[in-house]
Amino acid sequence: MVWALALILSLTSMVEESSESEKSYYKREKWCNKLFIEDRFFSYTLKELRLLTLILAESALETIPKNLWRHPAVKRYSKKHRKPPQLIVLDRSYHHAAMRTLSESDKRGRPDIVHFVLLEALGSPLNKERLLQVYVHTLNNHVISVKPETRLPRNYSRFVGLMEQLFKLGRAPPNGKALLKLESKTLSQLLSEINPTYVVGFSTAGAPYTIEEVTSRLSNEEKPVVIIGGFPHGHFSAVTLQLVDKLVHIDSEMLEASTVTSRVIYEYECAISLPMKRLKR
Repeated sequence: MVWALALILSLTSMVEESSESEKSYYKREKWCNKLFIEDRFFSYTLKELRLLTLILAESALETIPKNLWRHPAVKRYSKKHRKPPQLIVLDRSYHHAAMRTLSESDKRGRPDIVHFVLLEALGSPLNKERLLQVYVHTLNNHVISVKPETRLPRNYSRFVGLMEQLFKLGRAPPNGKALLKLESKTLSQLLSEINPTYVVGFSTAGAPYTIEEVTSRLSNEEKPVVIIGGFPHGHFSAVTLQLVDKLVHIDSEMLEASTVTSRVIYEYECAISLPMKRLKR
């Protein structure tokens, strides 16, 4: 009797463990955004995948302004590189002395910010899935449209050379399909073309939200747009602030544009279950 009772208890325990295992097999907590997914046959339910538009606004990318062409520092740089000043990208590392007289000089002459942000964005899984569209809006109201398949040079000097070619020709490469296209356009005009359903701007002057809260809302929008500042100091202009539906900050300290970009893209990927989708292929 004792051994029979022990056998029955053992079998009961095995059935319970099997049942629990089956339940966990059919329904596991998704590691990325705490949603439950069905994965019995390695299939899962995804939210409808929506394109995220990222705009690097008021970016510190421009050619040397005309009123600086005769400055000694600019003339030396121009002679050394054998290029006229109007075809040289303004860079504080080389033109700091000349930039002292510029208006809003603290927000200008930092093409490296654009370089870092584009490398982060274009190298992301979200972009590889063609679920990310990137635009660069400059302080002087030019807009660069970036094709998802664009592969930018990682070397900074080569990137600057590419930007100088873009400002000269309006497109890059010069022949074939244009991967980068430069147009004279305001941020307001760009948003009118995109026709977004929700626009979020990131600024230390915004309301406090976690990045998960922000991307959760974005993932439920039909045409979500995020605007990140492409300048080193200061805040968005009043004109830009009028174009956003929500201005937020996601940390107690100021974060670099490339850091905000990488965090927004990754959390948006999680919100639409993209990491699991790619792993199950």
